[in-house]
Amino acid sequence: MGFFDPVIKQLRKPTGLLGLLTAKAMNLAHSKLTDWGLSHIQINNDYTILDIGCGGGRTINKLAKIVNIGKVYGIDYSYESVIVSRKTNKKFIKRGRAYIQKGNVSSLPYSDNYFNLITAIESYYYWPDLGHDMKEILRVLKPGGILIIIGSLYKNSKFGTRHQKWVKKLNMHYHTLEELHDIFYIAGYKDIKVVDNYKKSMICGYGKKPVDIGI
Repeated sequence: MGFFDPVIKQLRKPTGLLGLLTAKAMNLAHSKLTDWGLSHIQINNDYTILDIGCGGGRTINKLAKIVNIGKVYGIDYSYESVIVSRKTNKKFIKRGRAYIQKGNVSSLPYSDNYFNLITAIESYYYWPDLGHDMKEILRVLKPGGILIIIGSLYKNSKFGTRHQKWVKKLNMHYHTLEELHDIFYIAGYKDIKVVDNYKKSMICGYGKKPVDIGI
């Protein structure tokens, strides 16, 4: 095991004191990436939104400021991330506009057809079964609702060679733009777009739940 391996493994699931620090660091590290990704979609101020793998809660905070008559939910399978995320969004939780809990993407604790938008920032790499989990997300999206996933690791990116060791150590999903598009398609999404910013190693994929799906 390398010297930095324990730190790198915190990226998959923040745990303990180091996990609390990692979740806080995510708020800074992912901010510009999040802004770039979210700029590709329209977010109405009355949306009900879920952020999967909410980490330190910065994305929830950004979204809660946009949906001033909507609500933002967050879920993470790391208890330490939930603690930090709740602290980051204390004022929105107090106002009943943000709800954050521990949970798993493979079995979301929400009703069918509930969310207008679901976001996942630097978290989809770690999902247990990406195809199944995207179908589970489809279940809780409203017809016409959007799933957007945003990240910085993908095949053929500017830093792809450097990222290979992280992908192997953390057993991460790792795809080209075309492969990610196909995963959306096979899971049942439509109006799919996958774009990247090669210079900054950013990838963003999004798709809609068809309005005629009866789930």
